[in-house]
Amino acid sequence: MLTIGQLAAYAGVTVRAVRHYHQIGLLPEPGRDASGYRRYGAPAVVSLIKIRTLAEAGVPLSQIGRMLEADPATFAETVERIDTHLSDEIDRLAASRKRVAQLTAGDSLILPPPVVAYLDRLREIGTSERMMAGERDGWILIAARWPGKVLEWMPDKMAQLEDPRVVRLYRALSQLLETEGTDDPLVAEVVDIMVEFAEEAEAAGTLEFDEASRDDTSFALLDDLADVADGRAERLRDLMRERGWDGWTRMRRLEK
Repeated sequence: MLTIGQLAAYAGVTVRAVRHYHQIGLLPEPGRDASGYRRYGAPAVVSLIKIRTLAEAGVPLSQIGRMLEADPATFAETVERIDTHLSDEIDRLAASRKRVAQLTAGDSLILPPPVVAYLDRLREIGTSERMMAGERDGWILIAARWPGKVLEWMPDKMAQLEDPRVVRLYRALSQLLETEGTDDPLVAEVVDIMVEFAEEAEAAGTLEFDEASRDDTSFALLDDLADVADGRAERLRDLMRERGWDGWTRMRRLEK
């Protein structure tokens, strides 16, 4: 007859595991002998080896008790069901590993490739990393809200980066983020460029609002990103209002 330590060693488990199996009712707990010790016989050893084998095979402890008592047909059916579950779990873990591996790719984990290419181009024209962080977060919001539309918009966004004024706008904003105060000449330059673009769009009739541009909540979130990034964003909007325009990510002519 074996002590609990001898039983655990024979079956290749820990004493703690044996006590846990007792606690959850998986392994019957024998009574104590005259000396006050629990003694285990051959049936306990066999049961513990079966429990260990099933547990190592991935069978949940909650199902092992039923499997130990099952007839051959029920046992085989349970094994097949567990195998299917494990196969599904393997697929889920494989997908998780793929996503974890994509973390090294940075932006491409969350954003579609055309947007990632656009962000890469922004870096190439000299946009600062602080400015890039705001752009990235903005596109995350846009792609989540309009997953289909965002791909339609990217060719025009890429084409805009061929305009020297757009390049200058991003560089000026990048430089502005590294300074303090609202009297910086860069503030006036940024407002001038933004107003110029708005007036050109108005003249060309491209300020017409489609369904996406009428989504006030989404544009409020985009403006909030700018406000969080730099407290002067609201001041920039005030200066643009003085010039007859309202908005930041969505420009609108103010009524006179």
